[in-house]
Amino acid sequence: MYSVEKGFKLNCWGLISRQNKLHWATTNQRITAAFVGQQLDSLSLSIHRLTVVVLDNARVHRAASIQQMRPLWEARGLYLFFLPTYSPHLNIAETLWRHLKGGWLKPEDYATADDLGYALNRCLANVGKRLIINFNQFNAN
Repeated sequence: MYSVEKGFKLNCWGLISRQNKLHWATTNQRITAAFVGQQLDSLSLSIHRLTVVVLDNARVHRAASIQQMRPLWEARGLYLFFLPTYSPHLNIAETLWRHLKGGWLKPEDYATADDLGYALNRCLANVGKRLIINFNQFNAN
């Protein structure tokens, strides 16, 4: 049996492709529009071809600050596409979170903030390498 440290929170924001390529960041702060904007800006500087990011309609994704950056990101080749409301089944990132919470992370990983941070980063770093999600049902033929 293990004891659990109380009162810590770790938030993760991520984008995943059908080929299991992952861009993620973790924080112990809230995920804000500024945080999302920083992540998208960083991504826009690292891409080498046209890239479409599919987002749900979370308030932080639709924020004015995000919308204001879209022309710059589009000039860099990064486009945002918003899913219809109430359609988590279309968001492949939800499958990633389900795998993380439903099996990749073990109960003992939640014992301390450090344990959780380490386990989460270990899992996310292994996506596409040792941890593979089969997105075949999402591929259109």
